[in-house]
Amino acid sequence: MFGVIIIFFSTFFDELVNSINKAKLNQKQISIYSLSIINYLAPAIFFIGINIVKWQFNFSLASWPTLGTRAVVEIILTYITFEAIAQADRSTFGFVRVITMPLLLIIDLFLGYKIKSWQLAGIGIIIFSLFLIFLLHGIKRRGAWLSLISAVLAVITIALYKYDITYYNSVAAEQTIIYIILLAFLSGLAFFKAKENPFSFFRQKTFCFLSLINIVPSFLNSYAYTFAPASVILSAYRSSAVFWSMISGKVYFKEKHFLIKMLYLTLLIIGIVLLAINY
Repeated sequence: MFGVIIIFFSTFFDELVNSINKAKLNQKQISIYSLSIINYLAPAIFFIGINIVKWQFNFSLASWPTLGTRAVVEIILTYITFEAIAQADRSTFGFVRVITMPLLLIIDLFLGYKIKSWQLAGIGIIIFSLFLIFLLHGIKRRGAWLSLISAVLAVITIALYKYDITYYNSVAAEQTIIYIILLAFLSGLAFFKAKENPFSFFRQKTFCFLSLINIVPSFLNSYAYTFAPASVILSAYRSSAVFWSMISGKVYFKEKHFLIKMLYLTLLIIGIVLLAINY
């Protein structure tokens, strides 16, 4: 249950960050590459700080195959996710990404986790509600395919991450390496493809705030996976993310079909309660 509670609060900050990201991309003030760097820089420094404070860097060379694969997929996922954020409604983005859960459940079963029958029922209810919202036309289709692709790729990155921190690396070591690789690759794209200096944007208070606030969900999301199977944590993440995205979509972005989305949210709450039992 503790991991689920962590995730609920984490997704509030995630939604705050993604709403700002969407606004800035729609205003064409910044490229995806520079915005990604702004999102990742402060969390990277934070995890480096954790390694220094603890005076240890728990990393195994045996993790390079999975870590390297994760890094490549994370780069692709970053670009697609930010494109999806820019194009899709906030609620569409949250709804479609729920599809990650049943895929990750299959991986959890292969990793040896015992999933209870009521947790399977909870995931089933969540998936049913996803199809229901499409059937009732409660969300717009624009950006839905990009959101779906990002959801599928997230299965790979989360599974590899969970595997690495279970058998090889500490959370701080794993995340530090991934963030450094992402920042190095994205910096090259920002400077040479987008013709931007991503660090010049830190002169603006909004981008400084965006980078710093990103520390909260990055830290909470990273450590939540140590408290429960990946499918349970991700189910809590996707479900609460839909709740916050629906709120921001209605209040800030003036999205429609709020009552239909409330029906979907009710089903989500039932599903997440079933998932959280015994955790």
